[in-house]
Amino acid sequence: MRLLVAAMASELEAFPDELEGFDQLVTGEGKMQATYALTRALSAKDYEEIVVVGTAGGIDPELDTVVHEIGSALQHDVFDLEGVAGQHVSLPARVSTGREGVLIATGDSFVGDAGITAVIRPSGAGLVDMETYAYIWVAQQFDVPIRAFRAISDRAEDGALVDFRAAIARCSVMLRETIRQEYGV
Repeated sequence: MRLLVAAMASELEAFPDELEGFDQLVTGEGKMQATYALTRALSAKDYEEIVVVGTAGGIDPELDTVVHEIGSALQHDVFDLEGVAGQHVSLPARVSTGREGVLIATGDSFVGDAGITAVIRPSGAGLVDMETYAYIWVAQQFDVPIRAFRAISDRAEDGALVDFRAAIARCSVMLRETIRQEYGV
């Protein structure tokens, strides 16, 4: 059995309530809710794989507004004791799914400002979101393979929140098709 994970129920809108071979989990937005909900789910049941679906802001203008598989994640909103951005005092700077894919920058606030996006871009991240780093880190703690798919909902700049709200249904349809193609269900 696999675990299909999304932060928001609206990201699963195009999915059936039951998907053969998958349990479903909606964690809530942000790193803390993602960590808590996924830890509880993995403590309660063994899964062969975690499959994350959801939306992300596209900060690399070269990335098309399609679904991208995530290869690794960093936290853009943490600093170590020397004040180095992206370096946590006790967590790894980057976590990896072990697959080829886009680097995503995770933080606890919605990125919808050109100035913030400009600060994150030099990290090499192509996308921003609020949960992926946490999902990958928790999966590693339980030694469960993880894949993450993110559909670009907006460009993470001025007006992004309006774009995001309008794009969720479109993104859910794209994510559903990706799961159909990757897993045959």
